[in-house]
Amino acid sequence: MSLAHTMRAAFIEQPGGAIRLGRLPVPCPGPTDVLVRVQASGVNHVDLFVRSGAYRTPMPRPFVLGRDLVGSVAGLGAGVSGFAVGERVWCNSLGHAGRQGALAEYAVVAADRLYPLPAQADAQQAVAMLHTAATAHIGLVREARLQAGETLLVEGAGGGVGSAVVQLARCMGARVIATASARDAAWCRQCGADVVLDYRTADLYQQVSQAAPEGIDLWWDNSGRHDFLAVLPLMRLGGRVLVMSGLGGASASLPVGQLYTRDVSLHGFAISNASAADLARAAAAMNRLFAAGRLQARIGATFHLADVAQAYAAVQAGGVNGRIVVLVE
Repeated sequence: MSLAHTMRAAFIEQPGGAIRLGRLPVPCPGPTDVLVRVQASGVNHVDLFVRSGAYRTPMPRPFVLGRDLVGSVAGLGAGVSGFAVGERVWCNSLGHAGRQGALAEYAVVAADRLYPLPAQADAQQAVAMLHTAATAHIGLVREARLQAGETLLVEGAGGGVGSAVVQLARCMGARVIATASARDAAWCRQCGADVVLDYRTADLYQQVSQAAPEGIDLWWDNSGRHDFLAVLPLMRLGGRVLVMSGLGGASASLPVGQLYTRDVSLHGFAISNASAADLARAAAAMNRLFAAGRLQARIGATFHLADVAQAYAAVQAGGVNGRIVVLVE
C-alpha cells in the first residue's frame, strides 16, 4: 500500500499494550459517515481506562486511541448532507463502543456525532473543552436540571470537568461555590465561581454553610472525597447530588436517613453512555458558548502526535496542571 493511502496513527494492538506510532490505512467513510482530517486531539482520564481494558468496550484491532478531535472535512459518505469539504468540525465521542479513535491524521466520524466548529473558536482551546464541557452540560441539564438562581457546590473545581461545570453553571444563572486547592483559586474565579474555598481547611463545610445560609441545591463532587456526612445537612429540600470520581473513586458512607428526609436525589452517569441525541444537545449549547467566547480551557501541556505515549504518561502521573492537547496536523 502506498504512503498516499496511509496515515500516521497512535494505536495499541491489545488492551494494556504498548502505544505504537505507525502507519495504518486511511479509513473509508460509510454512507452516513464523514472523513475528517484531524488537526488536534487530546488525552482524557477515561482514555486510560479504555486503553488498559479496565473500562470494557468493543475494541477493533489495531485500536486507534483518543476521543476528541478538531479538524476539517476531507470526504463525505454518499448519504451525508449538511457538511462541506474543508469545513471545520469537531467530535467528542470516538475511541469507544467499537469506534476508532481520534489520534490519527484521519478519522471516520458518524455524521450524527460530528458538529461544525464556530469560526470564532480556537482549535486548541476548543479541543481541550470538548470532553469536559459536554460532561458538564449532560450533568447539569439532563441529570440535575439546574435552574437559574440555584446554588451549586462544585468540589474539585480546579480540574477539567470541575472548571467546565463552574463555567456552564454560571452561564445558566446559578450561584457557584467552588472548593479547590489554593493554587487553583484564581482559575476558579476566572471560570466564574462566586466563592472559592480551599478544600484543605479544617472548617471547610462550616465555610460552605456560611456561604450558602439557605442551603445547597446541587452538589457536584469531582474530588472523589464524597463526604456525605458533612454535606447532606447543608442541602435544601429537593436537592440533587451528582457523583463523579472515575473507576478508582473511594467508597463513601451514605447516610440514607439524611438523604431521603430531605428529598435529595443521587445521580451518577458516564459520558461514554450518552446517546447521540444527548451529545448533540450538549454540542449545540457548547457551540453557542464557543461562538460567544464564554468557554475557556487551561491548557497545561501540548504534545505532537509522535509523542502521544508521553502525553498518556503525563496524564497518568497527574503532574500537569491543566488539559493536555495533542497536535496532529
